[in-house]
Amino acid sequence: MEQLRRYAIFAAVVEAGSMTGAAKALGMTPSAVSQHISQLESLLGLTLLHRSTRRLNLTEAGEVVWQGCQSLQQTLNQTELRLSEVRDSLLGEVRITAPVGMAGQPLARALSPLLQAHPGLCIQIIADDEKRDLIAERIDVALRVGTLSDSSLVARKLGQTRMLLCASPAYLARKGTPRSPADLLEHDWLAADMLSGGLTFFDDKGQGHKVKPKPRVVCNNVLPLRQFTLAGQGVSLQPEGEIAEDLAQGRLLELLPGFRVPPMEIHAITPQREIPEKVRRVITALRSHFAEPSGAVPARP
Repeated sequence: MEQLRRYAIFAAVVEAGSMTGAAKALGMTPSAVSQHISQLESLLGLTLLHRSTRRLNLTEAGEVVWQGCQSLQQTLNQTELRLSEVRDSLLGEVRITAPVGMAGQPLARALSPLLQAHPGLCIQIIADDEKRDLIAERIDVALRVGTLSDSSLVARKLGQTRMLLCASPAYLARKGTPRSPADLLEHDWLAADMLSGGLTFFDDKGQGHKVKPKPRVVCNNVLPLRQFTLAGQGVSLQPEGEIAEDLAQGRLLELLPGFRVPPMEIHAITPQREIPEKVRRVITALRSHFAEPSGAVPARP
């Protein structure tokens, strides 16, 4: 880096036409400028400037170095231009990691208008229920649902999803319909592993009823649990927006409508607070989608 600094000082001397002019432009003393030029000449083993009392003239070697400095300046200018495009434009790739259940229909609905409006924008989606290393994998945005762990990463709230307790008509015909949270202890519980510690239902008066049913099936994603629920194998919590059609078609029935579990919060996680414009616009599109009731997603942190 020190060598690059010496080349920059050399270029300033050529542009100013004197050591004194370069020193003034750089905020240095003339003797310090002269010392850097001498060190550069010593490093190269060539004289770069013919010094006289009136002016400085480039040697043949100095002309070569000056041309190199100009070429380097053009490269730096082009780099700054490209960086401004990365920062301010909607071009290039945005890498997103999301839980498997969220990576399909919810992301497609949220981001399709943005992709349609900006043909130069590309999205890479990494569908994974496990937490990825955002920095090592150069991930721009991670979507998380549920309670966040303490982290140096930056979290932006996008919305929340309401969870409904449900079962299939065939299961209820076989096992009966629970009338209170305590009745769940007598039912086959299909549980997401994030709820292994049990869950609390709140009634219309705000009173909590905590239960911890013994699970028949445990999974780290609600999609397989939904299939088990549709197959009549038990009771599960499902995101309201994801089972709306199943409820409308009668394939699933909502249970304990007089009780509610706390909604799951949805966050966008980024490695740093300052983000490029394309990432900001992606987060804005996600927030707009998940803030709506139809934006509910499967719950998985």
